Amino acid sequence: MTTNAKKITARQMANAEIVNEHTGEKWVYSDIVKDHFFNPRNLLLEDPKEGEFDAVGMVGSPACGDVMKIWIKVDRTSDTIRDLKWQTFGCGSAIASTSMFSVMCTEDGGMVLTDALKIKPQHVMERLAGLPNRKIHCSVLADKAFRKAVNEYFRASAQHERVLVEHARVIDARLNITDKDIEEAVLEGAQTLEDVQQKLKVGVGDPESIPEIEQLIRFYHEKYYG
Repeated sequence: MTTNAKKITARQMANAEIVNEHTGEKWVYSDIVKDHFFNPRNLLLEDPKEGEFDAVGMVGSPACGDVMKIWIKVDRTSDTIRDLKWQTFGCGSAIASTSMFSVMCTEDGGMVLTDALKIKPQHVMERLAGLPNRKIHCSVLADKAFRKAVNEYFRASAQHERVLVEHARVIDARLNITDKDIEEAVLEGAQTLEDVQQKLKVGVGDPESIPEIEQLIRFYHEKYYG
């Protein structure tokens, strides 16, 4: 996937509009991010009527923070996405990234499901001309909600062999912390073993797991920031 989006320059960063009052970190949002935040595409303001869509996927919890809900309608003959709508209880980055994700899935007549499932958070960020590192986890919400919706569609259409199964592997047996927990920590901004341990305490009581933890941090950092 390619993009002509103009990346944020060092000069723009120096003149950052938003500064985190707690950390002093500067955030710059591209013009594309601002456009999709103020003019979100495919946003659904009210829940759809029963049967209007083929499947829905939701991640997050209203009681805990960010929530993302995605509805899809699929052309069963061509296996393409005919429509994709969404709602979120999230920040501006979550709104902009989901808006762009919805455009990517539905533009040019709609993507084939197998191609849409290959869209990675970094592809969305490229189309948005970037997101602040601390906000990259927001772009993952749409991907996760979409995968849930697709799985529901596969089950509802009796395509059980196509259901996506994501296994979690326990890394720290004492605390029952998995590779998915470490992935979430990296997406929330942790960059080093110390950062991850501050969030999860992983490996503190199980030093033999530390080499694998460090390997996973490098892997997920390269996956999302590389």
